[in-house]
Amino acid sequence: MQAIELAINAARRLSRRVSELTFAEPVTHVYNPLDYARHAHEAYLRMLNPAGVRVLFLGMNPGPWGMAQTGVPFGEVAAVTGWLGVTPDTLAEPVGRPADEHPKRPVEGLACGRSEVSGRRLWGLFAERFASADAFFAEHFVANYCPLVFMEAGGKNRTPDKLSPDERGPLDAACDAHLVELLAATRPEWAVGVGKYAERCLLRVVPTVAGAGDGNTRVTSVLHPSPASPAANRGWPEAATRQLVEAGVWPA
Repeated sequence: MQAIELAINAARRLSRRVSELTFAEPVTHVYNPLDYARHAHEAYLRMLNPAGVRVLFLGMNPGPWGMAQTGVPFGEVAAVTGWLGVTPDTLAEPVGRPADEHPKRPVEGLACGRSEVSGRRLWGLFAERFASADAFFAEHFVANYCPLVFMEAGGKNRTPDKLSPDERGPLDAACDAHLVELLAATRPEWAVGVGKYAERCLLRVVPTVAGAGDGNTRVTSVLHPSPASPAANRGWPEAATRQLVEAGVWPA
């Protein structure tokens, strides 16, 4: 079975598992873009090299103006519809809406006019370094550890690491199982955490994966491109490129 089919089946299983989980206040709204944006997400998964990749980038979870809108990890709308070529015309069905939508965080799909800074920086770097999306995906892929978006009553984003231990346990179990499947399907030489949280997830999971945990997959990280990070605001593309070159992921 090719990597694409394995990744799609794994994503569908993850979607079902996380949809069964419940979360208490201060979380009031939970979005699962693997469900309502399934067709956009699977269109993205079909960009995966069927033979696997050399570098897998892993983020934490979707942002409200990124993957929550597009179904694509770090899915800044302009990058998704432009460089990646995922447009309404290419989808079997349009992006839907979550059942319980936060009034301050509406899902407008690929028509969303907001821009996610993290996604703009990440995909912008790849667009600058690679001649085309096809050239990038020949050896690279981007995924998220957790597929869910968590919001508080006022609309504030709540990241998975801020959940209670009782909530994190079942969520991590589902996400770890999915990451095992993704690593087994893609067989990367490098697994790169976009931020330290994702790196910790990789360091925990990679040793459990046959063919990855025996030293075939090396783990490193890059600075997260979030605008909440002062370091990221002082030239994230340059900092991330330097980290990747120094680790040996990219040539100088």
